[in-house]
Amino acid sequence: MRVTDIPEIIKLSTPEKILLVEDLWDSITGEESEVSIPESHMEELDRRLIKYKSSPGELLSLEELQARVKRRK
Repeated sequence: MRVTDIPEIIKLSTPEKILLVEDLWDSITGEESEVSIPESHMEELDRRLIKYKSSPGELLSLEELQARVKRRK
């Protein structure tokens, strides 16, 4: 489904659209998840957890992370 499928949505103001998105999100998070997590994502999370546990002091500060993101742009 696309926004263009529901013409009423296009007519909403930006603040109204934001409220609609918030309501939609709340309705999704309130339900039991029907979307399964791909095995590859679980494997990546496990890999990252093992890496963190082996070197917990090697985390980036917020400033370091922001600098890396800016360099990629």
